[in-house]
Amino acid sequence: MSEDRVVTQLRSNPRTWVVTGAAGFIGSHLVEALLALDQRVHGLDDFSSGHCHNLEQIRAGVRAEQWERFRFTQGDVRNFDDCLLVCAGADRVLHHAALCSVPGSIADPLLAHASNGTGFVNMLVAARAAGVARMVFATSSAVYGDNPALPLVETAKTGPLSPYAASKLLDEVYAEVFSRCYGIETMGLRYFNVFGRRQDPQGAYAAVIPRWITGMIRGQSLHINGDGETTRDFCHVGNVVQANLLAATTDTPAALNQVYNIATGAQVTLNQLYARIREQVASRLPEARRAVPEYLPFRPGDVRHSWADVDKAKRLLGYRPAQDLTDGLDELVGWYFNTLGRCGHDGAS
Repeated sequence: MSEDRVVTQLRSNPRTWVVTGAAGFIGSHLVEALLALDQRVHGLDDFSSGHCHNLEQIRAGVRAEQWERFRFTQGDVRNFDDCLLVCAGADRVLHHAALCSVPGSIADPLLAHASNGTGFVNMLVAARAAGVARMVFATSSAVYGDNPALPLVETAKTGPLSPYAASKLLDEVYAEVFSRCYGIETMGLRYFNVFGRRQDPQGAYAAVIPRWITGMIRGQSLHINGDGETTRDFCHVGNVVQANLLAATTDTPAALNQVYNIATGAQVTLNQLYARIREQVASRLPEARRAVPEYLPFRPGDVRHSWADVDKAKRLLGYRPAQDLTDGLDELVGWYFNTLGRCGHDGAS
């Protein structure tokens, strides 16, 4: 099913959706897209990493009658009653609540398991109890570990290097078991380094793209873990939204109960990424051309090379990544300049 057919289907036959992690980076984009399509949305978030201002941005960007279709619950997927509450009356679940940090999971593996493991099973059981037909969930390219067989296909050997990666692989196993035992349809999306608007640049475990963009704008010292030749396959959040809607609405039997790589299928080193971001920022703030990174030791648990084969998602879901890294960075740098209150090239705050 193409993206246009998804839009037509949803507008003509609105559904009720659950989005966990609704105030977070990816979750807020899913909520926004669904409300713009006149869907009813139940959002759940405990604000451990999500933010109220993300919800306010959604409210400002949709019509009043669309916002009225949004019901938000401040709650935690570790609390089964919260999961039951948010799933009541729903048709589809898009599960994105998680502890999404490799270093954070190494620092606190019990929290990682509780959020990503127990929380996931809570949502599966609650969705089944509510009669939800299908649950689409976020998993991760981290499940592959340092598999050298690049580009990575979904049948490649897994080898988690962190509690975070292990918890995501556990989720995939539970999803398959629940599909077999209880008949609920599950679709796992293995994300490769998602980036875009609303990604939090703060904190010790912040993703590299927002941290570097905001750091260059503010004239802060920046660093690269390792020698900079580590590679990643960066995926714009708009592509992730597309993949979720395709997975949640497909009526192709062979597409159900599967896991899919969601990325652009392009590989870039961290050194190349740093240079691209510096060029984009410097086009608005010339002094950013002087930004030179400090190289620090490699971090435990980090994968050395990552690159996705997205043929399966293209073939079975109709997935077509619409934004590549260059276009996404151009949009994102402009957004962070506006968000941080910078204007023009004069460096005024």
